[in-house]
Amino acid sequence: MHILVVDDDPLAGEMTAALLESQGHAPLLANDAMEAVEQLDTHSDIQLIVSDMHMPLVSGLALLAMLREQGNNLPFILLTGDTPDAALQQTPGLNACLRKDAELAWNLEVAVRQALALHG
Repeated sequence: MHILVVDDDPLAGEMTAALLESQGHAPLLANDAMEAVEQLDTHSDIQLIVSDMHMPLVSGLALLAMLREQGNNLPFILLTGDTPDAALQQTPGLNACLRKDAELAWNLEVAVRQALALHG
């Protein structure tokens, strides 16, 4: 089972992937929304997407909307450097919106577990 990590910052993407790997998951990396779509087309065993929110060209929210329009209902977790507001937390189709902070390792583990349980 793969988890797709989408982040335009290679270091941040690798750190997120390392967190997921340490939790027993097999991460795949994409640098932007177009690479994410290519990865989804290539790997049929992707079960979850973890995306950065602020990316050039196509943001994490726009990627979520695009995938939902295409009928892709994979669990989707958004990561942001900002404090997520209540409206963002309620975005349809979004499983979690997590802040990139000292608690990310714990919060990401919990969010991944919950998202996979819902879609298991």
